[in-house]
Amino acid sequence: MRAAFEEISSKKGNASFVAYDLKVPAFPFKWHYHPEYELTLITRGSGKRLVGDSYEPFAAGDLVLIGPNLPHTWTSDRPLRGGSTAVVIQFSESFAGDFLHWPEAAGVAALLEGSAAGLHFPARASRALAELVTALPARTGMARVTALLEILGGLSRLRSMPLASAWFDAARGSKETERRINKVCQHIQKASARPLPLAEAAALLHLSPSAFCRFFKRVTGKTFSDYLNDVRTGHACSLLTGTDKSIAEIAFATGFESLTYFNRVFRKKKGLSPREYRARMQELGKEG
Repeated sequence: MRAAFEEISSKKGNASFVAYDLKVPAFPFKWHYHPEYELTLITRGSGKRLVGDSYEPFAAGDLVLIGPNLPHTWTSDRPLRGGSTAVVIQFSESFAGDFLHWPEAAGVAALLEGSAAGLHFPARASRALAELVTALPARTGMARVTALLEILGGLSRLRSMPLASAWFDAARGSKETERRINKVCQHIQKASARPLPLAEAAALLHLSPSAFCRFFKRVTGKTFSDYLNDVRTGHACSLLTGTDKSIAEIAFATGFESLTYFNRVFRKKKGLSPREYRARMQELGKEG
């Protein structure tokens, strides 16, 4: 799907980077990119996070570092009374300048390099840093700059999970193509927990199944079934880390037709079995 360009530099004013509190009734589906790095902390709200070709659920405490020109969006499940809130920090590649070449900054340099795919930091492990992120928009002068450097240094010492796959292609299409593919992707998000036939998705665009498959693969770089499995796997990750449901219960709750198929797809997508993934996330959550 085609990502929209977002212009950031004019928001800086006389500052070297952008940091602000965001409050909206619900996070809208706004698939976009920009040349700046972005660190986003969700402080209230839940829904789905899309970064490159990664699709995962998010909730309060979600902390993600996104590299330059990587398409992304957070979209809420539903509006919340009192609104959904986040802290957003955006800075250019030139912000740190020669600092990144210092031996003391090797960890931060590696962190920023890794953010090309997007990096997710488990909420429990990053709780102390989240407090620094939340306080940053109110800071002024040099305290503002040193706080950001402290945050980046802290993130460089935490384990993180890459989001987009190494082969993600951010190729852009027309606005009409973007509208059509967004319609399909949003339908997949809503219907992924039940059987979702190819013909049903094709009918959304008034295409035959074969024509729809060609269109979907050309625009997203993935087959319909592969993308659907990405969505289902993302939902499964949320249930594995946020509930005590059994592996079998999660498999069927996320739309997979058999436990064997679920295990095979999950390992292919995440490099771990569902059981191993749950254990690893529990281990990461104990850090910090």
